[in-house]
Amino acid sequence: MGEKRAGFVSRRRDEIVDALLATAVLAYTIPQTLLRPSAWFPVPHWLSILSVVVAALSLLVRRRTAWPSVVASVVCAALTGQGVALAAAAYSMAAENTVRGWRVVAGGLAIVYLLADYLAPQSGRLAFMSAFRAAAFVYLPAMIGNWERSYRTMVGDLRESMWLREEHAASRERRRIAGELHDTVTHAVTVMVLNAGIIQDNEDPGEIRKLARNIEDKGMRALTELRELLTVLRRADVPASAAGLEAIPPLVAEGNATGLQVTLHLDVPGGLLGRQAEHACFRVVQEGLNNVRKHAPGAPVQVDCEAYGDVVSVSVVNGPGDPHESFPADHLARSGFGLIGLKERVNLVGGWIMSGPTADGGFALTARIPCLPPAAAPRPPAVSGR
Repeated sequence: MGEKRAGFVSRRRDEIVDALLATAVLAYTIPQTLLRPSAWFPVPHWLSILSVVVAALSLLVRRRTAWPSVVASVVCAALTGQGVALAAAAYSMAAENTVRGWRVVAGGLAIVYLLADYLAPQSGRLAFMSAFRAAAFVYLPAMIGNWERSYRTMVGDLRESMWLREEHAASRERRRIAGELHDTVTHAVTVMVLNAGIIQDNEDPGEIRKLARNIEDKGMRALTELRELLTVLRRADVPASAAGLEAIPPLVAEGNATGLQVTLHLDVPGGLLGRQAEHACFRVVQEGLNNVRKHAPGAPVQVDCEAYGDVVSVSVVNGPGDPHESFPADHLARSGFGLIGLKERVNLVGGWIMSGPTADGGFALTARIPCLPPAAAPRPPAVSGR
């Protein structure tokens, strides 16, 4: 029961506050009106009470529009000489509504209050005191209301900005996860599909066992990488066991064993790159070989990984594919995360990547990865996809 009551109060908080404000105006103004009649001209009690009630009720819609409470409070002050409704209208006008020229409106309400206060019999007809009370009881609430509205607007903008930053970070994280999954799964599945296709056309029991063992090893390796990915999902670095430069020769050998014609030239001194940069080099070669399998089966491939001063160059260049050969999994949907995720990975270590067709009808994928910290690396050029 208590939770339901709390929920009702939370949902109806604004309406409850408005009702309490209207009740407070009624509770103060009606007795004052009956005890101190208007000094302007004789007004029937019923008309004075009616003006107070209308002014109080107009506060119930103060969050939607300011003008009913402004007009009603002026009429109430003119008929009763009471200014509490003016103060409530001035505050509400500035706090709850975007009124152009709110200072002018607040000044007009303050003048009405000044006249009502100055003409009241108990005021002593001291213009200075009436002006002071008008500024304190009408114009100051309007200023406070404007400050409150500005504060609420600022807080709302900050919350929206934080939400947008969180959404942007979440989007980047999703792209990173998608890229990691692409790099981990696509290569393994591609090799497994190729080995399975070779098994179907092979009758040598020894060769079949070897290919089946390759499929098993590749599946186990993919599972291991997926487990490692789950442990570092929210970290920018790579696990210590992630493949580096030492894994490139086995990767090339695996490509040759599955039907590619790959030549490797690897000349990078040990310790020249960090683990993350080495892993990026490995992923460049892996993505390049996967693209050759899909788009240019049977084409000769040259893989180069060399150090030139403070930069390591990694390239995978293939010639034209054999039109009579086709990749056995061409019907599989493409994720679109290959080169996009690779570009983000290389950029993360301060490098840049480019890809495009060659003059002889082949395709080249080239990356430059600096040995310097990323802050000192050159700006990357635009990337063309395949």
